[in-house]
Amino acid sequence: MGARCNGADLGRISFHKFCLLLYCRSLCIATLTSMNLKHSCTIAGTVAAILLSCNGISFAGETRTPAITLQKAPEANPLCFADGKLCFDLQDRLRFEARENNFDFDDSIDSLTDDSFLLQRFRIGAAFKPVDWLKFYAQGQDTREFFSDRPNIPGALGAEGDDTFDLRQGYIQLGPKEWNLTGGRQALAYGEERLVGISDWNNFGRTFDAAKLHFELSKTSAIDLFASTVVVIDRHSFNQSDLFNGDELHRDLVFSGIYFTTGAFAPVTLDFYALGLDQARGNDANVEGSLTIPPAGSAGGSALERTDFATLGTRIKADPKKLGGFEYEGEFAFQAGTVAGLDLLAFAMHVGGGYNFNDCPWKPRIFAEYNFASGDDDPTDGDDGTFQNLFPTNHKFYGFMDLFSWQNIHNPALDLRVKPHEKLTVDVWTNAFWLVTTNDSWYRANGLSRVRPLTPLARAADNYAGTEVDLTFTFQPIKCLAFQAGYSHFFAGDYLSDSGAGDDAEFGYVQAMVTF
Repeated sequence: MGARCNGADLGRISFHKFCLLLYCRSLCIATLTSMNLKHSCTIAGTVAAILLSCNGISFAGETRTPAITLQKAPEANPLCFADGKLCFDLQDRLRFEARENNFDFDDSIDSLTDDSFLLQRFRIGAAFKPVDWLKFYAQGQDTREFFSDRPNIPGALGAEGDDTFDLRQGYIQLGPKEWNLTGGRQALAYGEERLVGISDWNNFGRTFDAAKLHFELSKTSAIDLFASTVVVIDRHSFNQSDLFNGDELHRDLVFSGIYFTTGAFAPVTLDFYALGLDQARGNDANVEGSLTIPPAGSAGGSALERTDFATLGTRIKADPKKLGGFEYEGEFAFQAGTVAGLDLLAFAMHVGGGYNFNDCPWKPRIFAEYNFASGDDDPTDGDDGTFQNLFPTNHKFYGFMDLFSWQNIHNPALDLRVKPHEKLTVDVWTNAFWLVTTNDSWYRANGLSRVRPLTPLARAADNYAGTEVDLTFTFQPIKCLAFQAGYSHFFAGDYLSDSGAGDDAEFGYVQAMVTF
């Protein structure tokens, strides 16, 4: 959604309301500590936050991001002081989830992953810009998981887990908006985030310790060059990045790239990119925090071997506002190099098109798409054909149940979206999935977890994995506050019943978020 406050909203916001938000959270902590209910202060904080007008709301059905954010004049921020030199931002999000059979697809077993739980995320940041060419930014984040049957260990049994207040971002930016260097802990997001994104549905999100050069070549064209290493979540201590944690047994992963975007060929935006990933060894030395760690590799690889490969790709996206409601898009990526000592050669593509009925009641939008990503048809031949999904925001692309990534799939999909009211959006999204080859795995959204081991039964199974239907309601009463509720049902395919339990799965959630 990406909504931001405008000047008319400023009358609703005052400094004492901001103080009220912080006061409610502090009072709740002080009052409930003796009751061992400290974390319930999140609810009070969210209620107080409703009093504020805010910006940056984005949910499961969020608008796809531009390739590179061309710098624009900042909008009015009620939490800016000293003539805009010092500005604060804040986000509070609560989400209740319930999942059934999302991991085992087995009605006969009541496993720990058949669970319901409450997720909380609180972020607060401050930006200081003493002069036009210098900016300092720091952002802290506190994330919690409540009432779950699973251990509160990030990644264990699919858990979000806990990560007490830690540094999410902290960087220095040198240079004017047209060209600048940003160094430090920061978020990286390019294109639609199919390969590089912030993974913001996840309670932690994703950041990198990185150096990034940004050049605006014209009003419609820009290029970024970056070198980075991903930050790994550690619930017990300060979150450190993969390269700079001082652990000689770690992967020492370095992720770099060049990303160019241009709007010179209106009504389309064209992107071209080259991305490189190099890591000294595999993932075995880093279990905790593995939600953000690629690549999946192949059954024939060794965690002791080096991974070093390149991704070359292009993306095109048309603007429906300039095409009378029609829209189309595509992305194509090719990979070559080595993964865990195996020779990598892989390909992925996305194509889609639709129409926006902007002159009709409820403004219906219909959009059809097809996603493909190669798999490895022989895990014993010394080659790897599995497309590596890098650091994506997969939640918004392959079903909201997070059962699939951009790896080893054929995925046709159809989306229908309507607006019964200017503040209410209803979305029905259907995805069907086939594995490209059953000699490779079915990979979940994190790109690591595999739904079934590669047993003889799995390799001989039918390749139809199933169909997911997602129903989502998004209600935004004011620009700073949004609610979302969703229900998803996965109709299990023959691959599951041929390789083990094959029962349907369900997922439901309600979420509230305020951001300014």
